Amino acid sequence: MATAGNRVVPRRLRGRINPVRAGAIALLIVTVATWLAFTKQLPWRDPFQFHAVFQTSNNLRLDSPVRIAGVNIGKVVKVERKEGSDTVKVTMEVDKQGLPIHKDANAKIRSRIFLEGNFFVDLSPGTPSADKIDDGDTIPVTQTSTPVQLDQLLTALQTNDRESLQNLLIGLGDGLTRKPSAADDADQDPDVRGESAAKSLNDSITSAPRSLRGSAEVNKALLGTEPHDLGKLIAGLDKVTTALATNEEQLKDFITNFNRFFAVFAREQTSLTEAIGLLGPTLENARTSLTSLNAALPDIEGFARDITPGVEETPATITAFTPWISQAQLLFSKPELGTLIGDLQPAMQAFGHVVNDSFDLFKQTNLTSRCFSDVILPTGDTVIQDGTNTTGASVFKEFWYTMVAFASDAQGFDGNGSYTRTATGGGDILIRTGKLSDRPKNRDILYGHALNPPLGTRPKRPSSKPPYKPNVDCYKNAKPNLNAAPTGPPDKVGK
Repeated sequence: MATAGNRVVPRRLRGRINPVRAGAIALLIVTVATWLAFTKQLPWRDPFQFHAVFQTSNNLRLDSPVRIAGVNIGKVVKVERKEGSDTVKVTMEVDKQGLPIHKDANAKIRSRIFLEGNFFVDLSPGTPSADKIDDGDTIPVTQTSTPVQLDQLLTALQTNDRESLQNLLIGLGDGLTRKPSAADDADQDPDVRGESAAKSLNDSITSAPRSLRGSAEVNKALLGTEPHDLGKLIAGLDKVTTALATNEEQLKDFITNFNRFFAVFAREQTSLTEAIGLLGPTLENARTSLTSLNAALPDIEGFARDITPGVEETPATITAFTPWISQAQLLFSKPELGTLIGDLQPAMQAFGHVVNDSFDLFKQTNLTSRCFSDVILPTGDTVIQDGTNTTGASVFKEFWYTMVAFASDAQGFDGNGSYTRTATGGGDILIRTGKLSDRPKNRDILYGHALNPPLGTRPKRPSSKPPYKPNVDCYKNAKPNLNAAPTGPPDKVGK
């Protein structure tokens, strides 16, 4: 055993905690646990708090949630009347996930249940470019709003107001569903005649996407190209309105002249109505033209880039061209080319008549050229398929082969004139021609003998002449199919 002063401490109790100290620690633990169970916060935490002023609290109670984009980021810790006014000051506590909150933040008291029920504070933290609020700052009443309650709505609608609202709804329904009369349709567009306003409104939805797309582009353009462009525009308008307010007499004169200006439009109401009626088709055509122009802009841009070096060289070109212009002025003066031009004037007049008279010749020449290029020359390139007698040469070449043979045959000449030598052969097969024209009746058929029987005549002699169409241009005729010509039977007498 060990001694401590005059008190003896057993060895088994040595190192144990004092009961009083243990009780104090247990009491502290129970207190902290109770605090955490009811507040869900540590007692030594220093939360971020700020205030917001509302017209009314709308039964907003303590611990009502504070939300940003539907996410709870804090709660209401105090609701009190603001001194010296009829407004309510609400104190809110926000977690770190809800920070930062900016000076242009907005707060709304909204219902969590349809119509009536529990309320919460819907907080919009503001724009990042604005300054941040500090702990304890207040959002003014101009940046807060509260929902309209059902009793307020019903109180606003008194008997006369409700009757007027009923009449308005009845008139609106009649205007949307009533079928138009013939008099109503007289000055309407043909596409909407006979349709109710609701049907026409539904039809307009089909073309709404294009219009809304254009409106969206316009609205986007109104925002400007740089940050704060819209703010600068509003600041500029403020300066303009301030200047107008300080120049009251000039503003009166401007309004008077403006009234006179629109009076002119009023007098031309009929013409203006017709112009507006034509504006729709004009815009449709303009859209097509602008689409084509938009498609052509890349090519125009490329052309502009390519022509830029030439434009840059234009001053130097003009400088180099100036001496030639000086000499040309002397050359074209009356003592030089002026006299020659006067002498050539009669010849130029005659040349003008020649050119004018040549138009008919050029027209016929064009038709002849098209006949050769579209019909005659393609036909001349055809190769006649004639069995074992096929030469493989085109008709054009075989034609000139025939001309060369005729020239060879015509070379014989004596005192009696030209002659042709032919080699004849005999056989036991008698052949004859058909009746020949322009010959005596008893000699209109020729006879001969052949070693082999004739195969036939190609092309076969037609029974009648092909139709001749002098009023149809040659190039409009189909290309002849030479290989489609039939073969005629041989005429033979016998052995």
